[in-house]
Amino acid sequence: MTVIGELIKKAIDVYGSITSEPDPAKAQREVLKNLLEKARLTAFGKKHNFTQILNSDDIVKAFQQEVPVHDYDKMYGDWWHYLLEGHQNVTWPGGQRYFALSSGTTSNSKYIPVTDDMLDSIRKSGIQQVMSLKNFDLPGDFFEKQIMMLGSSVSLIEKDDHEEGEISGISAANLPTWFRGFYKPGVDIASIKDWDERVHRIAQEAPKWDIGSLSGIPSWIEMMLKEVISHNRLNTIHDIWPNLQVYTSGGVAFEPYRKSFEALLARPLIYIDTYLASEGYLATQKRPDTSSMALILDNGIFFEFVPFTNENMDEDGRVKQDATILSLAEAQENVDYVLLISTVSGTWRYMIGDTVMITDKQRSEIKITGRTKHFLNVVGEQLSVHQMNQAMQKLQDQYDIAIEEFVVAAVRKNGEYINKWFIGSNRPIDDQNVAASLDGELCELNKNYKVARTKSLKGVEAEVIPVEKFHRWSQEYKKLGGQTKIPRVMKEEDFLEFEQYIHSIA
Repeated sequence: MTVIGELIKKAIDVYGSITSEPDPAKAQREVLKNLLEKARLTAFGKKHNFTQILNSDDIVKAFQQEVPVHDYDKMYGDWWHYLLEGHQNVTWPGGQRYFALSSGTTSNSKYIPVTDDMLDSIRKSGIQQVMSLKNFDLPGDFFEKQIMMLGSSVSLIEKDDHEEGEISGISAANLPTWFRGFYKPGVDIASIKDWDERVHRIAQEAPKWDIGSLSGIPSWIEMMLKEVISHNRLNTIHDIWPNLQVYTSGGVAFEPYRKSFEALLARPLIYIDTYLASEGYLATQKRPDTSSMALILDNGIFFEFVPFTNENMDEDGRVKQDATILSLAEAQENVDYVLLISTVSGTWRYMIGDTVMITDKQRSEIKITGRTKHFLNVVGEQLSVHQMNQAMQKLQDQYDIAIEEFVVAAVRKNGEYINKWFIGSNRPIDDQNVAASLDGELCELNKNYKVARTKSLKGVEAEVIPVEKFHRWSQEYKKLGGQTKIPRVMKEEDFLEFEQYIHSIA
């Protein structure tokens, strides 16, 4: 083990021993207070009486009573469009240097402000993640290896007074100088906008690098690894990067990808999950004996929790203004919540679109259970993406296959509703058997689904297709790489278009 690596590891251990996790309720109150103080003289802060809220006895309750709940469309329509027009001091002090672009799984497209304070917050959260590596028993020489961060292009779109790009590209473009020696594929390759060309260049340069860890969305990391292996005629990725030990996942649940992912490795990696969204760095896994992530409580983001029930949601999947909304101190374990955030980018009581479950309240640990609009409940199924992922894992074990992608919709057949699934697998299997197995597993996992199957949900169909067809659809209709994710649930109209595309390609 090298001396420098051991010194870095020792520094991380010492830092961890002299710091402690903050008291959750106290840390969150302090974050909210700081947010209100900094934004009180913005247009938003004046409109919603931030100064009065700060003088109240309970700023959390006063904040919840004064400030309405926003989704992206409301936040943009009422406020953020002024930022794109060049106005300042709208929802956060100052002007706007960056907008994060997102194709959006709850909206067609998004322009999300990324302030300098948010970039500082993301960097500090990254440091928290690095410091938590002390819990994973890594050797000293690991801390000298390079980090492959596969995100969107760092070549941002320049406008008159700001730049635009995906959050991973904006973050990579603002990496601290000291980190750039560790960062791969490097700015030159990361600036390539075409996904296929970028991955091909990575495969060409791969023999020159000593990668110790990977970071990125599972499906795109897997595609990159396959290209490196194929181009360099390898058996596994460890043939070229023998010191690869850690994979930091994010954006979607990793478990559905584990089987196909590990087929590319000579040995399993340490898997660390993170929650970096276009709106901020919300949580990171801090210990090895769980797959849950700890909310980052003291770094510019205030969290609220809405019980994910019909009473709290409208027909468009938005949180009602009179919904029951809880602080972290009030929320309970093992309940599905819609997550709201208020941040140093000027998002206020903002519905990020994810549902989460608190798995350990003392540690403030959560799991992402799905998307508010990727919750299948057309005829009473009440299926979450978390339950769908669990069922897919059972199918993988039962049929010894790797399922990397899937999508489902409630569609009408002969005047009645069925659930139709497309499942991306590494090899073909019988569609009817898969549909029966999936149906049985979902009945076991969800009593509401089981009841629906005896009433309004008249059938279940599945088509098992090569996963490459999902990627081709994504490339044509969305885009490859970066933060782009394939939806798990579609509306009937969108699903039928997807089905037509899948059947039209060989």
